[in-house]
Amino acid sequence: MTDTLRLLMPQWQGGNNPAYAFGARLLDWLAPGADTTVQAEVPVEVDNGMELLPENGVVAQSILLRQLRSAAKIIDAYQPERIVVFGGDCLVAQAPFAYLNELYGGKLGVLWLDAHPDISNPEMFGHEHAMVLGNLLGEGDPKFAAEVKIPLRPELVMYGGLCAASAQETEIMKRLQLRKATAAELAVDSAPILEWLHANQIERLAIHLDLDVLDPRFFRALLFAQPDGTVIDAPHGEMTLQQIARIIGDISRETDVVGLAIAEHLPWDALNLHNFLAELPILKR
Repeated sequence: MTDTLRLLMPQWQGGNNPAYAFGARLLDWLAPGADTTVQAEVPVEVDNGMELLPENGVVAQSILLRQLRSAAKIIDAYQPERIVVFGGDCLVAQAPFAYLNELYGGKLGVLWLDAHPDISNPEMFGHEHAMVLGNLLGEGDPKFAAEVKIPLRPELVMYGGLCAASAQETEIMKRLQLRKATAAELAVDSAPILEWLHANQIERLAIHLDLDVLDPRFFRALLFAQPDGTVIDAPHGEMTLQQIARIIGDISRETDVVGLAIAEHLPWDALNLHNFLAELPILKR
């Protein structure tokens, strides 16, 4: 058994945005390593310019299922006690969190730091990255939910930094009684999350960090901060890196953080510079 598995999963098809793959690789390069960490990469089909088509109401469903199973196979081979995964779109959290919940007897707590609830289903939305938490709870996309051996317990799931949800998403959240704390409630302290941890006696926790929980005014490597001025019709995050660092630090003193998934990194300036350099004749020799 491995102590910590560091998993690179440059998956982009879940959000149908090839830039997510570049963001995942840069994120992995930026993050420090540790002596107890084993590194692995999930093979992901690269963008070949072909249009991704919907299957059962989900864009690239079969491709994403293959990549999910590849991730699960790698994780099973290492049998880690902890997993850090760098993505890619938000769907990269499914295989690691499903494995950890099974490993720890269905008692895994999950903190979902995200501007969006990620509990859609194919009738509500066509991109799988918006269904990942639903899948882990045994709902979402039935084909992906079937890959989860032990669904998460709703009382052991909490949102942090969540913005407005659709009427359908709100109904699901109410039915499952999912806890949440807004960016305003977490702005100066982590009390709502710490109270939830203590009330549910959560001994092991996985954290999903969708970087779009951050305010695009202060952190620009996000879908909502495209330099060409493209406007995305969805709520954007309102938190800062300093607040997220404080929350994770506070949590880590209260419980054993066994999982971390970081997703949806879109470093526009680095990507544009990469593409610029690729066009220079002297660099092609």
